[in-house]
Amino acid sequence: MSLDADLLLDWFADTARDLPWRRPECTAWGVLVSEIMLQQTPVARVEPIWREWLARWPTPSAMAAATQGEVLRAWGKLGYPRRALRLHAAAGAIAEQHDDVVPDDVDTLLALPGIGAYTARAVAAFAYGKKCPVVDTNVRRVVARAVHGAGDAGPPSTTKDLRDVDALLPDERAATYSAALMELGALVCTARAPKCAVCPVLATCAWQLNGRPAYDGPAKAVQKFAGTDRQVRGLLLDVLRGTTGPVAKTGLDVVWSDAGQRDRCLHSLLVDGLVEQTADGLFALPGEH
Repeated sequence: MSLDADLLLDWFADTARDLPWRRPECTAWGVLVSEIMLQQTPVARVEPIWREWLARWPTPSAMAAATQGEVLRAWGKLGYPRRALRLHAAAGAIAEQHDDVVPDDVDTLLALPGIGAYTARAVAAFAYGKKCPVVDTNVRRVVARAVHGAGDAGPPSTTKDLRDVDALLPDERAATYSAALMELGALVCTARAPKCAVCPVLATCAWQLNGRPAYDGPAKAVQKFAGTDRQVRGLLLDVLRGTTGPVAKTGLDVVWSDAGQRDRCLHSLLVDGLVEQTADGLFALPGEH
């Protein structure tokens, strides 16, 4: 397995997006915040919110001092708001257990609440320059095409995916190489309309050499939003983020006409800790009643 490191690193140096969490002055905390926000959310939506958060909470202890409700309100419409609660919990642990400094090794990062395998490796690599495989959807697609000659990546396999990327990492500048793989998948080797003509590894791409075969693996699930519980949960949270105090259930009922789905979603928000119910039956963001 190979993917020319020099070609990829030179391309990345010339074309990489100037993102604030990639700059040398960005702290490991800033990198951690960016990695949580970027999960399933485009860069364009994340960047302004990331800037607001780092200005408001420049350290883990600053965020830990905020209530869960304040953090959820600041999360806005980034989606998947449980990420905000996980980040708040991690901030508290970093402040209390690690002297307000984000740990630099994967195992210690994994021990933090709400930090999974991808995020731990991404922080170790991108904040501290550690040589460890970082695998997301974009990286899997690049490896599937450029290395294995397939039209796209099949179902995720953590062991295989990590092994494949680990085998590609150069001894020097491995973290930058990982970032370059991600950038290549995000900007050039895209899922639907890959820009092969400007790809730095076009000449050695196994997919090109194989005649660009179509993907013939299992069909990928298409994520819907309209009409889903996720949409309803978001509408309910919008009401609570837009108020300064607890809200009566009648104030929530207006957001969705299907009472059964609406109540199911409200219950799920309560179970997830994203909403709390007061003693007198009102509803509020956690810690705000």
